[in-house]
Amino acid sequence: MKSQTILTSGKRKTAVATAATKKGKGIITINGYPIEFHPVQILREKIFEPVQLVGDKINEVNIEVQVHGGGTTGQADAARTAIAKGIVEYFGDDKIEEMFRQYDRTLLVNDIRRKLPKKPQGSGARAKRQKSYR
Repeated sequence: MKSQTILTSGKRKTAVATAATKKGKGIITINGYPIEFHPVQILREKIFEPVQLVGDKINEVNIEVQVHGGGTTGQADAARTAIAKGIVEYFGDDKIEEMFRQYDRTLLVNDIRRKLPKKPQGSGARAKRQKSYR
């Protein structure tokens, strides 16, 4: 365990989250608000997953997450990844890392999928203008 602050990041689509993990009392904030006040319940539970997997060890650290860009789901996934990476790096425990990997690989690995660029003669990446012969 380290007494210094550990900075980690998580990305999903265009959302970027940075988490500062340091010694504390188990307080987790996202953009200055406690995680319990996140407006969408399903996303709140998704962000809580790495915290629940660690158990009582979380009471030894405080995590402050700053998220910007993207939508609510992308921000939640980015925050989740940043929190999990911070926990693994702070405790330096291979068992925690292996548990996260077996539970869900995206806890520790950023999702690299991005939106396809728009192409000519269409309204989007795949949609094309209809052709009429009559």
